[in-house]
Amino acid sequence: MKTSTQIKAQTKSDFGKEKIEILYEDEYICVINKPSGLLSVPYPGSRARTAQAVLEEIMRKNGTCNKKHRPFVVHRLDRDTSGVMMFALTEEAQKKIMDSWHQMVSERLYHAVAENPKNKALFLPAEGLIDDELAFNSHNMGFVPKEGAVPKHKGEKDSIYEKHIQMTSDGRKFKTVTARTNYKIIEQGPTHTLFELSLDTGKKNQIRAHLASKGYPLAGDENYRARTDHFGRLCLHARTLEFTHPYTKKVLKFEVPEPDSWLQYVKDGDKNPKTPVWIAELNNYFDSNDQHFHKKGGDGGLKLGTRPLTTRQKAHMDFIEQGKKRK
Repeated sequence: MKTSTQIKAQTKSDFGKEKIEILYEDEYICVINKPSGLLSVPYPGSRARTAQAVLEEIMRKNGTCNKKHRPFVVHRLDRDTSGVMMFALTEEAQKKIMDSWHQMVSERLYHAVAENPKNKALFLPAEGLIDDELAFNSHNMGFVPKEGAVPKHKGEKDSIYEKHIQMTSDGRKFKTVTARTNYKIIEQGPTHTLFELSLDTGKKNQIRAHLASKGYPLAGDENYRARTDHFGRLCLHARTLEFTHPYTKKVLKFEVPEPDSWLQYVKDGDKNPKTPVWIAELNNYFDSNDQHFHKKGGDGGLKLGTRPLTTRQKAHMDFIEQGKKRK
């Protein structure tokens, strides 16, 4: 579990109990507003609640759920991304939607708050396209590999990491996938920028990886080394979804704005930045009793609360430290 997720588990009042808002439902589809912090769908080995499971619970309470009529996945949002999301309610509808997704969806917009690059020479134009190919690391996180980057050999043949590596006559190389992100700058402030984004491709972590590669990590993004976390969450929101209904052929549009505070924050700039937990805990430990970080104990061990970090957590931190240069 990520450091930021561990802290939220101790401090967030609705952690693990997040609710969804149903925006639309008929016999074929359901459109919801997913909160940040809630997984979209389950993944192997996880027992965390998901938006899919919460929707199924609601349908069972309403007496509309059975083996053939229940939520089926057609797309995903990252756990920490909020916003508009669609489920099919029958297997037939799921297949129909997934087979024609790019034809039926006419607009899908995201809004995001990102940190400005330290070097103004790296500032992006007002709008444009980011089309760098993506690779995936040992944690299955997408990233834009630097020119000449050589993947490390971990020797785990069946691991996700090794599945994303290819052997060539020149040695080991990252397998990459095509990714295209259209962006428009809504507001550029002294410390952060508010982006509007649309995707030509829907690759895992695409927006986060593409913007981070340009020097714009999203605020609150532990995975991509953000330096700010003003809102205590990843500042990425799926704002708009417009599509042609797969059965009625009516054009439906759903729009849920991001919090107004995002735009104001960008305009004002972060005047009193707080150190994100994933940076603070490198030199401190978090006490769940007083909800504050304290200096490490004399043993020099890295702690969160009163428990030492697990091997998996340390491995994740190694990735953060070694994957890219620390800001």
